[in-house]
Amino acid sequence: MFDSRHIRTFREVIRAGSYSAAARALGYTQPAITQQMKALEREVGSPLFVRVGRGMRLTEAGETLSRHADIILDSISAARQQLNAITRLRAGRVRLCGFPSANATLIPEAMARLAAAHPGVRVELFEGEPPESLGRVVRGECDITLAFTYPGLREQAPAELVEIPLLEDQLTVLLPTGHPLARRRAVKLAELSGERWIAGCLRCRANFLHECAEEGFAPDIAFTTDDNLVIQSMVAAGLGVAMMPGLVLSFLCHQKVTGRALEPASRRHVSAYVLREHLRVPATEVVLEELKAVAANRVGC
Repeated sequence: MFDSRHIRTFREVIRAGSYSAAARALGYTQPAITQQMKALEREVGSPLFVRVGRGMRLTEAGETLSRHADIILDSISAARQQLNAITRLRAGRVRLCGFPSANATLIPEAMARLAAAHPGVRVELFEGEPPESLGRVVRGECDITLAFTYPGLREQAPAELVEIPLLEDQLTVLLPTGHPLARRRAVKLAELSGERWIAGCLRCRANFLHECAEEGFAPDIAFTTDDNLVIQSMVAAGLGVAMMPGLVLSFLCHQKVTGRALEPASRRHVSAYVLREHLRVPATEVVLEELKAVAANRVGC
């Protein structure tokens, strides 16, 4: 078992190029650096440096350890943050991360229920899109994240995370009022192959392109924006049509825009993700229960 302090000092010696430079950078004396490196060499069972003129170079053992030093220290840092997260959760504080349309719909309703039933639980809310938001849970930067996936993109969550399915969010086509297909209850995607399109966020755009390819056409994307209100305003102005999740339409609905279901139905999956060891922490449990309760009332949105 290596001492993390020795690994950190070892990494600084490599970066600085000498024991004396590492000592200055870390605020140690040079003899203290020497003692730490000797201790690390005893742990390794082999010399880590050899003198070359006035400088030094890594031995084969040193080269091997240097390749793993960042991984070792990053793992220790992640473990420390996750352990700190557990302590905070037991105190009734939860850091919750969600994508924009979830933060505007599911989460406010769930937090209102939580405040009424469990006033001692405090929630810090962050915004983030997958896959980065999933990485934040793994790194211990948040405790629960809400994320969406598209069936056709074959996306995999990190193995450390447990997925709690919440709902299937139906995709709709946004048409300007007066569009000939707006009179229909449902629209086939292929029927819009000749339209100009306004595309959304990167992952939604990737799914949109995938679905169009499945229907045998490449869409003419005239504009791209991550702002859902801007998308609706562009559709209303007749600049194109768009594909948008039902969650977004539940809180944004331009008067000059008509939403129609896709035929056959197309959906994205919305889930909560959490580290397995946090599942039995009381504060996490109650937040997840409220999220599931709210999502159950929105099935098929």
